[in-house]
Amino acid sequence: MQHIIEITEDGSHTLYVPELDEHYHSTHGAIQESLHVYLEAGLHHCGKSEVNLLEIGFGTGLNAFLTLLDIKKSGKTIKYTTLERYPVSFVDAEMFNYSKLLDPAQEEKFMRLHSCPWGDWVGITPNFHLKKLQMDASSLEDFQPEGLFDVIYYDAFAPEKQPGMWTQAIFNRLYTLSNQGAVLTTYCAKGVVRRMLQSADFGVERLPGPPGKREILRAVK
Repeated sequence: MQHIIEITEDGSHTLYVPELDEHYHSTHGAIQESLHVYLEAGLHHCGKSEVNLLEIGFGTGLNAFLTLLDIKKSGKTIKYTTLERYPVSFVDAEMFNYSKLLDPAQEEKFMRLHSCPWGDWVGITPNFHLKKLQMDASSLEDFQPEGLFDVIYYDAFAPEKQPGMWTQAIFNRLYTLSNQGAVLTTYCAKGVVRRMLQSADFGVERLPGPPGKREILRAVK
């Protein structure tokens, strides 16, 4: 898929996909959206010091990078598994401005998120281990992780763009892959998504969204 790098309203980059007429992040602010939806509503809602985390949609690597940076404050140890069927190019990744805006000293670690091999655990820092798998949520039935997950970032393209990524079977499978008390967050607050999460037996709540979005969803097992 062709990608075009664009600047969002908080100054951070996103990618636009003409084929889908879709952006990877909110045009109102990529960094502030990721912080709000995945870090504040998701990771910070998990009280464990050792977190097994699953991300659906690695994309630009922004969620992973923010999670890595957050460890300096939280002291958590994180095993981060991320699924992405269509990785962005290393050339595009070199152009993203996330480390420049957040912590220029961490540019090398941001690029390691993109350059490290797929399919293997890689220690980016002593407290952050990453495994990238070139697949998406439609293949979850064949996915056999080493342990159950405590936090899930659900960051697929919108249901109207990729409906196959938002199915009852996917959310049922995520429920079985989750520890008791696990938290799943997503930017998508559509009623059909909320009802699918509830049908999977998650407890679901609507939360205020980031700028440009009225609500997001948090689901807890």
